Amino acid sequence: MRGEKKTVKLSIVGFGNVGGSVADLIFAKRSALWRDFGLDIKIVGVADAKGVFVEEDGIPAEKLREFRAKHRVAPNTDLNAVEMIDAVEHDLVVEATPTNIESGEPGLTHILTALKARRHVVTSNKGPIALHYERLMRLAADNGVQLRFEATVGGAMPLISLCLENLAGSEILSVKGILNGTCNYILTRMSEEKLPFEHALREAQALGIAESDPSQDISGEDTAVKLVILANAIFGMNASPKDVSVQGISEITPEALLLAKDAGYTIKLVGEVSRERLEVAPRLVPKGDPLDVKGTLNVATVKTDIAGDITIVGKGAGPKEAASAILSDILKIFA
Repeated sequence: MRGEKKTVKLSIVGFGNVGGSVADLIFAKRSALWRDFGLDIKIVGVADAKGVFVEEDGIPAEKLREFRAKHRVAPNTDLNAVEMIDAVEHDLVVEATPTNIESGEPGLTHILTALKARRHVVTSNKGPIALHYERLMRLAADNGVQLRFEATVGGAMPLISLCLENLAGSEILSVKGILNGTCNYILTRMSEEKLPFEHALREAQALGIAESDPSQDISGEDTAVKLVILANAIFGMNASPKDVSVQGISEITPEALLLAKDAGYTIKLVGEVSRERLEVAPRLVPKGDPLDVKGTLNVATVKTDIAGDITIVGKGAGPKEAASAILSDILKIFA
């Protein structure tokens, strides 16, 4: 156990798959969090499209499950999400609404409200971090709270904390990797089964790996947004999505993959960020290379001046994976 025992009150804004998985994980780990970290984490408010549910002494797990199920437990307050963040006394806001890369809303307003109210924020929402990183981090510092966002890049992979914390004594020269599990799955299936792109995409959609509108994934835009977050957080570049050179995977054919395979390569959608480069594009990757991972896995190689190359691999997408990263961020703040 680390330090004194304490109670942490939090709210979850965006109580869908990710937000719900955060709640499930907190309840599943309650005994371990108390034993190992001395933390009693209470969820005092949740907000989603149905409305807001608040219990300032902590919402029981069963009530949260019923709130998530349609028409079983109704909202118990007239507060909206922003009002809940501001008015209900708590320590931290988990912001897990869907990403909007055009404006960052509504997540941006949720995060701004929380930071101004001197509440810590942990988010899986890429939009506000990619579009307003410098503004949000300055506001957090001015109000003496933390804004953490491990879940925005690489899912369960601890890529951001690896670069900013574990490798603090090294200079990060570049980060290169596969940061979109949907694209990696499609290219894997095309390569292994010689499937046309459209066939592999429909299969990914049927399995829930690809969205009904997969355009941000297959165009490379999702990877580009993640590179912007890395560029700003690691390299202080003040970049925006328009600064990224982006090429997607829709033009890749089974024939191209077969030619690459015969030459000892595979084709992967690779994102790379350094002070000189912000690029997403299909690249030839040698068979057996650290970036040669299959299925929905993500991978990133961090090049440093002292420690050399460090590669991490993990599940890059999914509610449980995002919840794992969110809980890790919560523990970094309070444990």
